[in-house]
Amino acid sequence: MGDVAMTVPVLRALNQQHSELKLTVVSRPFFKPFFDGIPNVNFFAVDLPKRHKGFFGLLQLFSDLKKMDIDVVADLHNVLRSKVIRSLFALSGKKVAYTDKGRAEKKALTSLTNKVFKPLKPMVERHVETFEKLGLSIDLTSRNFGTQFPTKAVLSDEILKITENKNQNWVGIAPFAQYEGKVYPMDLMQKVIDELAKNNSIKIFLFGGGNEEIQQLNQLQNNHLNVVVIAGKIKFKQELDLISNLDVMLSMDSGNSHIAAMLGVKVITLWGATHPFAGFSPFNQPMENCITADREKFPLLPTSIYGNKKVEGYEEAMRTIEPEKVVFSVQSLLGV
Repeated sequence: MGDVAMTVPVLRALNQQHSELKLTVVSRPFFKPFFDGIPNVNFFAVDLPKRHKGFFGLLQLFSDLKKMDIDVVADLHNVLRSKVIRSLFALSGKKVAYTDKGRAEKKALTSLTNKVFKPLKPMVERHVETFEKLGLSIDLTSRNFGTQFPTKAVLSDEILKITENKNQNWVGIAPFAQYEGKVYPMDLMQKVIDELAKNNSIKIFLFGGGNEEIQQLNQLQNNHLNVVVIAGKIKFKQELDLISNLDVMLSMDSGNSHIAAMLGVKVITLWGATHPFAGFSPFNQPMENCITADREKFPLLPTSIYGNKKVEGYEEAMRTIEPEKVVFSVQSLLGV
């Protein structure tokens, strides 16, 4: 989800700076709401369970896309499926380009021996380079880039029944991630929420999904009147609308951080096994908004790009991020 969200600011800028283009985004149907509101974007939903399943399904996908008179192809994912599709387009005479994910550099960054600890090129910049190969320049540093974020969504009555009208600072907290190495310990997150909830000018919305996460969120809510569990109560598109109205999103290194960033929301991220130097920090956010575990105590960090690799003795690395620092960072962005 985060990978897809990181393409949104790039495509939005591409659209604004090359309004003559018609863009076709090919992705899973779940991600269609990400691209709603970008002019001249046609979303093609891939049917991986049926029509486009397996190798012959990829041939069918190519056949379906070929009917759309596509002139050039930008492969922003660069995995096996997308490689097959772009290769078929190349064989048919179309110009193609793909995003270099810098896998060798990332391997050096996370190596446990001979580590090369330096910031790598952000993914959004890598996507910009992909379009430059196709002759399409994109300026993400434009002073006017703020105009390229969408306006805050008008919240439906269904959402307002849960959130009520906005008369406080709205803070979203997404305390989960796909892998344990990227999740801030729940007891420390509880301290963060309890401290922020003391300020009645702040209203906190907790994001997650699935029964197990909802149970944990209900515990984190801890009977605070200004803390609301959103998980399981509204649809995904409605969550995007709500996130666009947040003043700050506090997230792990996860998809929620990139969703908030693509909507122009200020984002604070917490990093454990992973690190913003890998190029996955949220778009348009200053590095000071990325709070990392202590590398003096855990010098092998980052140990993983995605948080899926475990290193013995590093299980408690995120505990070096003090709750007080997290609270201060949120309050500072809010100006409270």
